Amino acid sequence: MSRKEETLRQMQAESEHEPFMRLAMAQARAAAQWGDVPIGAVIVQAGSVVAAAGNRRAVDGDPVAHAELLAIRAAAAAIGDWRLTECTLYVTLEPCIMCAGAIILARLPRVVYGAGDPKAGAAGSMYSVLLENRLNHQPQMVPGVLAEECGRLLTEFFRAQRKLGKK
Repeated sequence: MSRKEETLRQMQAESEHEPFMRLAMAQARAAAQWGDVPIGAVIVQAGSVVAAAGNRRAVDGDPVAHAELLAIRAAAAAIGDWRLTECTLYVTLEPCIMCAGAIILARLPRVVYGAGDPKAGAAGSMYSVLLENRLNHQPQMVPGVLAEECGRLLTEFFRAQRKLGKK
């Protein structure tokens, strides 16, 4: 595939995924409102949202209340099956190792994410858990959808936290 064809394919993928990524961004903004790191996730099946969540670690005092895990749990409950084989996960930040494990166990066939995470990303930035061919499941990855906007949510949140004297 030529560079031009690849660029066109990427542009089509982004426009197809943007509406759902914007919904994930709304979940991220909600998380920021209750004082949590602004990461949001949406799970879609057959063009319809079946679950949505924002990070809730701070508000729930739960270290594993990541947006992806909360959305996966909600989607499994909504669908009535732990296998989410007909779903797509949209998340504003590249999943961490813990969330990557949950994605694999839930058999999600596709993960669309916004900003990469060079400090903890498990889809190729820091680790390659979601790309590991020795595992029984490897989801298709669609990185970088609305990456700048998703990254800006995090940058602005942490800038405000530093002004407040928080880590």
